[in-house]
Amino acid sequence: MFELPEQKVEELKSFILNHEFFFIAGHKEPDGDCVTSCLGIAAILDHFEKPYQLLSAGPFKRNEVLRWQERFSDTMEFQDENERKKTGLFIADCSEIIRLGEIDGDLKGFDTFVIDHHKTSELDSQIKGYVNADSPACAFLIQLFYEALIGPLPAELAKTLFFGICTDTGFFRFLTDNSSEVFSAVSRLVADGADPRSTYREINSGKPYSTRKLLGVLLNKAERYLDGRLVVTYESLEDTKKWGMDGRDSDSLYQLMLSAKGVEAVVFLRQDTQTTCTGGFRSQDKIDVSVVAAKFGGGGHKNASGMSCNGRVETLIPQIVKEFARIM
Repeated sequence: MFELPEQKVEELKSFILNHEFFFIAGHKEPDGDCVTSCLGIAAILDHFEKPYQLLSAGPFKRNEVLRWQERFSDTMEFQDENERKKTGLFIADCSEIIRLGEIDGDLKGFDTFVIDHHKTSELDSQIKGYVNADSPACAFLIQLFYEALIGPLPAELAKTLFFGICTDTGFFRFLTDNSSEVFSAVSRLVADGADPRSTYREINSGKPYSTRKLLGVLLNKAERYLDGRLVVTYESLEDTKKWGMDGRDSDSLYQLMLSAKGVEAVVFLRQDTQTTCTGGFRSQDKIDVSVVAAKFGGGGHKNASGMSCNGRVETLIPQIVKEFARIM
């Protein structure tokens, strides 16, 4: 069975009881798992009657998470030196302060507790927390912490965490090991009030028309490498200017390209500025894309990772293909 170590449950409880105020933050450009994990931590703090502030550098690009944007701020509440000593920092769905992005205020120096599930995450010896790369989503870990500390989830929280688990698992398409334990846990969420059908609609409906047009552009640019096993596509500054940034739907892009016969891995690059790029990597079962992402300052999971780095698409593509050639 997939169970939290009792020591970590007690460590989290002690962390909560030993602080008077908390900041809760997730990675920049938050996805559904990141947002709902932060909200789940907030629900735990609500139970212990502890005040907190939800932080996010944003931007909230994904259509499905926009409804929660107003609950987050990119500016920390001011604290004097004495207050900072009594404040704890929760980091969800990543393990490094640098990945939190541009938040107005100093997040360094706080007593910190990390909850994460990324393969490339590591905890500094000075930081408390729990990282389990076998977990399908950070929201899944939050669910287990809530149940261990408090008990069954209220309906709204069950819906929220179910949403987060569904977004990170592709509505359970990406599950591998521990599947029975995951389905056992999410069945409890359904019993507590989560609705799979409405959740699927919330995740997949309401996409801006422009995202459908952009999807066609990206598919048209896709090129095959390494005997057709790797597919790479990219978005230029001109594409972004024409089609905008709202309601991005990279999941559909990856799904379509990975469904092609013989394709084992997919790379999507976006030129963010004249000198910086972000990238997403996806793969079938045996290809560990986190190895490649780490070469470019990124990380993530075996079959789903990302990166941000300096460079231009035309020079990064051959470098990335070269790294994939080492593992494919």
